[in-house]
Amino acid sequence: MHRTRILVATLFCSWVAVSPLEAQGQPLSPVRESGQSVSPAFEGWYRNPDGTISLSFGYFNRNATEVVELPIGPNNFFTPGPADRGQPTSFQPRRHWGVFAVTVPANWPPRDKVVWTLVIKGDTLRVPGHLRPNWELDALQGEAGSGNTPPALKFSADGKTGAGPGGATAGVPLVAKVGVAVEVQVWATDDGKGRSTIGGVARGGAIPVTLRWFKHSGPGEVTFSDAAPRASGPGGLATTTARFSEPGDYLLRVRANDASGVAGAGHAQCCWSNGFVKVRVSK
Repeated sequence: MHRTRILVATLFCSWVAVSPLEAQGQPLSPVRESGQSVSPAFEGWYRNPDGTISLSFGYFNRNATEVVELPIGPNNFFTPGPADRGQPTSFQPRRHWGVFAVTVPANWPPRDKVVWTLVIKGDTLRVPGHLRPNWELDALQGEAGSGNTPPALKFSADGKTGAGPGGATAGVPLVAKVGVAVEVQVWATDDGKGRSTIGGVARGGAIPVTLRWFKHSGPGEVTFSDAAPRASGPGGLATTTARFSEPGDYLLRVRANDASGVAGAGHAQCCWSNGFVKVRVSK
């Protein structure tokens, strides 16, 4: 039986997928290794320095170990407008916050919405992105109270930096061959405000930035020599390599957490940034 679920929100943990049975008080499904669905999640919106507006999205893969692949198309799309808005096609297990952002013009009508739909295992799950005032995020402006801002990312020593869920995108795509390692570099720096208190305990020393690489989209598997390299080189340089199992176009994502977000991103979105690298892989 094909079912459609509309995702609803809580103020404390962003969007949570609620099925009709769950809404009626039936028990939540237990965590399983595989075989369960993936829900899209809307985290909120924020303003960019150039006046545009970014709508931040993430997802919840209910599986404990299964990575779910959903190519752009009838099972993974946005409406209205282009079906591809930069969403992932590879969904890692469990909850992932602020994985990408859809950018809209500064004069985007407040009543307009963009809707992300995923169809998987007999379920159609949708979530709308919108500009409701109480969903505005402090993703770039500085976290209320601390002024903490997310790490800054760039893909060349003198390149353009980006921060927040929308992050930075490498200006020049990489070129690789199947099975041959290609070097991937990112520069990551932080303002250090997130290190002042972690769990209520003052911290000092070097400003930590924790990195994690993911396959965001692409037709085959991606293997990183070090999926969590340290940003310890000049200017915060971190280097890894990636190998690809099949030819095609890939998008890699690196997530950079500051000291306040290393244990988990969370819904405030003050404390981490995404970076994206395109790779064209030939045989």
